[in-house]
Amino acid sequence: MRLFAAVLPPEDVVHELAAEIAKLKQLPGAERLRWTNRPGWHFTLAFYGEVDEAVVPDLSTRLGRSAHRTSPFPLALRGGGQFGRGQVLWVGADGDLPALRLLADRTEAAAVKSGVPMGEHRRYLAHLTVARSRDSVNARPYVETLKTFTSRTWTVAELHLVRSNLPRSGVAGEQPRYETVARWALGGAG
Repeated sequence: MRLFAAVLPPEDVVHELAAEIAKLKQLPGAERLRWTNRPGWHFTLAFYGEVDEAVVPDLSTRLGRSAHRTSPFPLALRGGGQFGRGQVLWVGADGDLPALRLLADRTEAAAVKSGVPMGEHRRYLAHLTVARSRDSVNARPYVETLKTFTSRTWTVAELHLVRSNLPRSGVAGEQPRYETVARWALGGAG
């Protein structure tokens, strides 16, 4: 299974982001970008890649512990940026970013202790991908527009283990399908 740990924004914040994305899609050149869809909007904490099903129970137990040891925290969508030369456009985060980074570190450690190869550790940068391009794109107008975007603040109260089902049809523009396979309340609440 192709898996990752994530924080998902609540539906009303997703609606706010959708309104902002609609503005971005009106900018010149927006048709050159492949825009992600609402079901795919999430903050990846740790990407695990293909995980053997035999490892999932231990990984799940460890992720549950990681969630239990992390208190709920405030988060909002705010601003944005790019990776590469405009090949990835993202929306950033605001709120208790140290708590988000700590949860990301814990989800990575859970994988390592479960035997999931994680590769080189990188400092976590909170981002929610909204568009991609195979080619270099001048992302400056999009990043400038995102500077003023801030969603309402919500309390992150759950950690999700998500399965990513990659497109198989070969149809241009088809998006991966995401399915939450497990979730845990933060701080042992709920």
